[in-house]
This record gives sequence, structure tokens and C-alpha cells, in this order.
Amino acid sequence: MGLMNYASLSTEKVNPRSLHLDRLSPEQIVRLMNQEDHEVLRALFRARSSIAKAIKLITGSLRGGGRLFFVGAGTSGRLGVIEAAECPPTFNTPPSMVQAIMAGGRSAVFQSQEGAEDSEKDAISAVRRAGIRKGDVVVGVAASGVTPFVGSALKSTRRRLAGTVLVTCNPKSPKNLASILVAMNTGPEILSGSTRLKAGTACKMVLNMLTTASMVQLGKVYGNRMVDLQPKSRKLVERGIRLIREISRVDEKRARKFFKEARGNVKPAIVMAKKQTTYLGAVQELRQAGGFLRSIIE
Repeated sequence: MGLMNYASLSTEKVNPRSLHLDRLSPEQIVRLMNQEDHEVLRALFRARSSIAKAIKLITGSLRGGGRLFFVGAGTSGRLGVIEAAECPPTFNTPPSMVQAIMAGGRSAVFQSQEGAEDSEKDAISAVRRAGIRKGDVVVGVAASGVTPFVGSALKSTRRRLAGTVLVTCNPKSPKNLASILVAMNTGPEILSGSTRLKAGTACKMVLNMLTTASMVQLGKVYGNRMVDLQPKSRKLVERGIRLIREISRVDEKRARKFFKEARGNVKPAIVMAKKQTTYLGAVQELRQAGGFLRSIIE
């Protein structure tokens, strides 16, 4: 991203409301942090149009067989790792559909490697290893908006004709870094420069919106129900059975029967219960409906 006057960044400035942070009681610190976090919601509201554009880009990509990648360093990179890891259990997506590229590699997820964010060469290599291609979308996450690793990854991605989005808390980020810029102004942190606070929270909330809304658009949700979940724990098994029971309006015994016959797949089980069909028949109906449960059972 070139030479940068870091002191000019809003995320690096000193917050006048927390000048005496080290003199505050725990209760006062909590109150101040809570007050400052209100800036996150205001910043998100102002960025809602660009967030919606990014959702449309991602949905179109995934619908066409493309993949979604989150790229970041430090806190921003870890947010991408979390988001990618949560998609398979929540929406039953294959691990390849939503992935994360972290500056410094896997080890940097657990142990800070701050210098990794400056390597533009490593970013180019990471994009190449991931096999990013036309039809994919890469979301760069850089709270400060000036992380060289992220900027280089986005430039490399654009050369490969993939879609690009930059999520940042620097409203002055260069607009040519990505086709869609989600730039929020969360202001200075109460602990100067610690972007894991307001900026990190804002970025995390945007990633939540990008994945959740995209998956809704892909038919992974019925109403506000998580019908494409992977029931791999006791809690999720019981949730899956409860979904079958409530949506199909059958008793628990029959819900468990359909759950078992559908091999733990909730959506086919609901179709089986509502349409009195076999598991294979339910899978076929869902395939023809593009995965949208509502168009089959209503």
C-alpha cells in the first residue's frame, strides 16, 4: 500500500475521552467502553449500502460455484479465520466454499506474528497457493486500511479477475484497492491504536452480515431457522429434531424417525415429513428448488 503516515489514521489517534484511562475504576472503564462501542453501530449503519453491495457480489459468486476468501493479518486475519470456520457447522457448506488466508499462516492464528502483515510477497504467494480464480470473491479485512499483506492480496486477486471487497475502519482507504469498499469510521480506540477493540468489533459484525445474508440468499435458512446445520453435537442433534418437529408439525417420535432416515440432514427430513416422500425423493426436490425449503413445503 506504499508509504503511509500512520499517525494520520483515525485508528491510531489518541481518544480524548480516555486520556485518564489508567486512573479509572473497573466500573468506569466498562462504562467508557460501552459508550465508545455505540460508535460501532453508527458506523455500520452509515456503511449499510456498501455492505449490501458486497453481499450481492458474494451471493452471485457462491451461486455460480465460486468461493469466498477472507484475507487479513493479526486481529483482522483471525476474524476471517473464525468466520470461515463457522460456516460449515452453521450452514452445512463444504470447507472449500468459505476459506481464510492469514498473514503468517496457521501458526499466526494462535501466536502473534506482527511482522507478517508487512510482507506483500507472502500475500502474492498465498493467493497463488489458494488457487483464487475468476468467479471467486476475496474480502480483505484491514482495520487500519493500510496493511500491506491485505493490499497486495487484493491487487493479486484483481489481476486474476476475481471479485474484491475491502472491509476497513479507515474511511480514507484508497478506493482502487477493491471493487467494493466497506469503510467505517469508528474513531480512535480508548487504548490508542488497539484495533482489536472498536475497529475489530465493527469488522467482525460486517463479516457476520456478509456470510449470514449470503447464506440466506442461497436458501440455507427457513424463516429465521438454521435448517442447514450440521448436527455433530448433542445440542445440535436436539436442535435439528426440534426443527423437524416444529416446522413439519409432527410429534417428537416421528421427528426422530425422519431425522434418522434422513441421515441427520434436517432439510430433507422436513421435506420427508411434509411431503410423505423418501430421503432420495426429498433430496431431489431440494436440488430442483435450489435448496430453498419454503418453495417446497408451502
